[in-house]
Parts: sequence; C-alpha cells; structure tokens
Amino acid sequence: MKIAFVGKGGSGKTTLSALFVRHLAAAGVPVTAVDADINQHLGPALGLTEEQAAALPPLAGRLPLIKEYLRGDNPRIPSADAMIKTTPPGSGSRLLRLDRPNPVFDACARTVRLDGGAGGEVRLLATGTFTEDDLGVSCYHSKTGALELCLNHLVDGRGEYLVADMTAGSDSFGSGLFSRFDLTFLVAEPTRKGVAVYRQYRDYAREFGVALRVVGNKVQGEEDEEFLREEVGDDLLLTFGHSPWVRALERGRSRPFAELEEPGRAALRLLHQAADAAHPRRDWERYTELMHHFHLKNAESWGNARAGADLAAQIDPGFVLREDGTAEPAGRAAVPQPA
Repeated sequence: MKIAFVGKGGSGKTTLSALFVRHLAAAGVPVTAVDADINQHLGPALGLTEEQAAALPPLAGRLPLIKEYLRGDNPRIPSADAMIKTTPPGSGSRLLRLDRPNPVFDACARTVRLDGGAGGEVRLLATGTFTEDDLGVSCYHSKTGALELCLNHLVDGRGEYLVADMTAGSDSFGSGLFSRFDLTFLVAEPTRKGVAVYRQYRDYAREFGVALRVVGNKVQGEEDEEFLREEVGDDLLLTFGHSPWVRALERGRSRPFAELEEPGRAALRLLHQAADAAHPRRDWERYTELMHHFHLKNAESWGNARAGADLAAQIDPGFVLREDGTAEPAGRAAVPQPA
C-alpha cells in the first residue's frame, strides 16, 4: 500500500509519518519510508543522526540510473534521456517491487534498524534537498521527479507499505504525484490555518478520486476536537493529543517505541486499519489512466519541447499496471478535468 502524509508546515506530519512507520515495523510489516519533503527530517525522526540523514543518497541524484533501469527494452522509449518524470511504463519496461531487490533500491535505499533492531527495521529513501547549484534555478518538483517516476513503475501488494512524508502545504499538486497513493493522511491542527490546507487539498483531490482522511494533531481537549469535526466532517479519522513520548522525540531524546503511550498506539492501529481498508478500492485501470493523463499534460506543457519529440508516443495504450505485475488490455475511460 502506498500512503502519503501531508499537511501545513509545523502540523506534525513528519512526526506522525515516522510514528506510523515505527508502528508498521514493530508489527513486522515490510515498510519503505520516503522523505519527500524539501526539508528532510524523516531520517532523524526515525532515529538517525543529522549526519547519517544527510548522507542518504538522494533519488534525484540517481535519476540517470533510475531512468535507464526502468526503461528496460520498452520500444516506445528510444533512450533514457527521452524519459521525463511522468513517463509511464509499457511493454518491456522494468517494474519495481517492494519485496524484491533492484538497482534503484541498491543505489538509493538504506536500512534503518529502529531502537537498535528491537523495533524492527525500515528501508529509507530520500528525494534529496537543494544543493548550492539548485539555488535560484530549481523548484521542489525537480527533486520529487525521480520519486514520481518510481511510483509510476511500482507494483505493490497488500501487507507491504510505502509511506511518504510529503512537502508542506499543497505543493504536491504541482505534479501528478498526489494521485500515486492509495490513501493520503492530511495532518491538521485545530486552527483556521490548519483546516485551510485541508480544504485546498480536498478540493483538488476530489476531481481525481484521491482518497483523503484527516488526522487531527495537537488536540488539547473536546473543544479542539469539536472544531475539527465541524470544519472537516466525516473526513476526520482520529485525533492525537499531548504525548510525552513525542515531545521527547521532538527534543532529540529518542525513547524506545514500546514506551509510546497507549492512546498514541491505539491511534496508530486505527491508521493501519484505515490504510489496509483502502486495498479493496484499488483500481489499477484508473491508476494507469491518471498516469497517462498527467504525462500528456506535462508533455504538452514542457516535455515535448525539452525532448524535441512528441512524448505522447510513450504511452502504451494496451498496458495497464497490475498488482501482480502483468499487463492487460483495457478500455480507456475519460479522466475528469479539475474545475
């Protein structure tokens, strides 16, 4: 299952995504965590030092390798240079699986043993942050393009998880990345600013059928919870309150995950249940259609000019990504345009 955590800056989305990753790992669930925020804090939230987190090889820095591997012998893609971040898989493309080794994970992923191994382990990836060469000339999406390309080629099944800590606010909507997840958890504080990001995300996501649940954070009582329920309605899944364990983590004083207070552990179990319940709603044909939709938009907007070719030709109309990695011909349904 592919799960995203989004929210306003400072809402606690990195902390909650790290807690969810820890919960999965402690339960023995295979989990791959991705730090896809331009401010890379997921590694330290999982127990790495700042130096260890900074040493993670960025996906963005391995883009040529990623393209060459995923291209495979797809006849619609003459070279890796012809691929852009939205290039979809087709016949002959190589697909990524979370339960099998591949050169992309070999080059970019690192295994993090949580609580010295007592809390399980997680495969950690990072999109990368700005370098000196990027300043003034690059945007956030130049870093997440490699992740979008990988997710386009990823086939994953129930019982294995990819959890992404996304960038703050609604920047994810600057690409098709927001449509690559089975379920998105939006972390919202009980404030006007907190719910404003929710409304923006909800309205964008609705046009594309993106599943969204709200996790209230920093909730201090019934008044806070009632505020969120009035503003968010049925999208509110649960709320997190004060946690000495989380406060210690945020101060850099990591404690074993087993010491997390029971209300927090119960909330994480609910997150897990909600994520798992999203599996029957998977629609791989729709998923592939959205992939093609955003590829055509990017090709027309900038990709064709950059590549000097019509990138619409990269779409294999008979290919539909499937959970078992097979491809089947399918009818093509219209993708609604945002209002």
